[in-house]
Amino acid sequence: MKLPLSLYALSLLVVTALWWGLGRPQPMPTLAGESSQTPCLSYAPFRGDESPLVGDIQIEPARIAADLGQLATRTNCIRTYGVNHGTHLVPELAKQAGLKVMLGIWLAPERDRNRKQIDTAIELARRYPEVVSAVVVGNEVLLRGEMTPADLGATIREVKAAVPVPVTYADVPEFWLRHPDLARDVDFVTIHLLPYWEDFPTPVAGAVAHAEATRQKIVAQLPDKEIFIGEIGWPSAGRMREGALPSRVNQARFLHEVMALADREKFGVNLIEAFDQPWKRQREGTVGGYWGLFDAEGRAPKFAWGQPVSNHPYWPGQALLGALLVSLIFLAAGASAKRASGATTASWLGVAAIALVSGTAIGLAVEAMWVESLGLTGWIGSLTWVAVAALAPIAGAAALMGRQGVPPLYRVLGPVARWPRDRRAVAVGLALAALVVLTIQTALMLVFDPRYVDFPYAQLIGGLMPFLVLALRRQSGSRPLAEKTAATLLALAAGYILLNEGVANWQAVAFCLALAVFALTLASARGEPD
Repeated sequence: MKLPLSLYALSLLVVTALWWGLGRPQPMPTLAGESSQTPCLSYAPFRGDESPLVGDIQIEPARIAADLGQLATRTNCIRTYGVNHGTHLVPELAKQAGLKVMLGIWLAPERDRNRKQIDTAIELARRYPEVVSAVVVGNEVLLRGEMTPADLGATIREVKAAVPVPVTYADVPEFWLRHPDLARDVDFVTIHLLPYWEDFPTPVAGAVAHAEATRQKIVAQLPDKEIFIGEIGWPSAGRMREGALPSRVNQARFLHEVMALADREKFGVNLIEAFDQPWKRQREGTVGGYWGLFDAEGRAPKFAWGQPVSNHPYWPGQALLGALLVSLIFLAAGASAKRASGATTASWLGVAAIALVSGTAIGLAVEAMWVESLGLTGWIGSLTWVAVAALAPIAGAAALMGRQGVPPLYRVLGPVARWPRDRRAVAVGLALAALVVLTIQTALMLVFDPRYVDFPYAQLIGGLMPFLVLALRRQSGSRPLAEKTAATLLALAAGYILLNEGVANWQAVAFCLALAVFALTLASARGEPD
């Protein structure tokens, strides 16, 4: 009795200590002088399921006013991207909040819509010249290939002749380098610097230096124009791209460094963005919805300038969740041990290993569920992953202490009459079947269309651990075909994903290592001939 209790207490202690370490706030540099005030923030008012891509949704003026009032405590300037969906009211509401506005005109292939955007923006710039600090005629329209440089230049010149404020165009540096003649049409050049999204992503440690080097290229190419950074930022959540890791700490550190650099080098900058925009996840995956300084629903700030930042601010709850799973694993093991004679030290050590790994991983799995789930199918998939990551360790611990092996997949996926008699074997077999399906589905997505697919490494590791422990026991019989096929698929996928993502992406490395271990576990499975 002493050994199980000692291992249980140790598991609780280790899981809690791990979460304390994961949740510890990281220090940020102190911002002094002008750099402590955010210069400008991109603003869009959408929340929840609202999207500018669907219909002609109109955001209530009161909500926009509340947003602007909140932003006025952080900045004195916002940038908008269009004058529809209620944002045509921004200049009037910004005036009340004491904010300046870089007024955006959204240009697209539809000429009628462009005409309405242009006419509305011209009218607003004339009506509120004391509020509208500049008009941004188009956003990355050349990058999207939706206008020719000639048509864009003509539009810029039309707006410039009609408004009493400076006019610019915003795009990634590549298109300013390709079409330097456009600089003649604007009062200042606006570039976007997003190291995370580049073809060759830059890790956060060198991202600001990389962005500054790019800015200097544009300065050298267009020495007679002011260069304004219209978008620069870092995501707080989502999948890694090579060594570029989205996280709260990395977002805060990147923006602190940007602010200090802008203050030191005396150039204008607009941070992307004010509030998280969930609708962007439809086009950019999970990471697209997490570029804000404030979250989408509660409008709560993710960090305070100069203050320590935690990647897991809710870690006490995650530690408590891990402790709960550890307790359920040991309870299931203890109840199963009473029904079987001769519980060994090795068996209890196996239970402790399951509890430590799965108990730590469950907090990450639940966190990922809240961050990554989008739409009904997304929530169903995430909930299924979490359910398997939580139930498989409990079933595995019970099977281990009850001296039950993992039944072949054809037994638990076939008629109920052919299921094993022991319910522990049935539970662990069904958990394995669910984990195999989820893992193969995700692995194939990462092989064929990986750009916006997240890595469920914590869910997989937590769900896999009990089967790894059970596989260490001696088994007899032949290798079932389903397990051999699944093992082959997972091994091939692991190799391809690792080559495609690169070893700098530790999320991919963790997921691929788990795939490889899962493949070995399945390859070692045994069952009676069928």
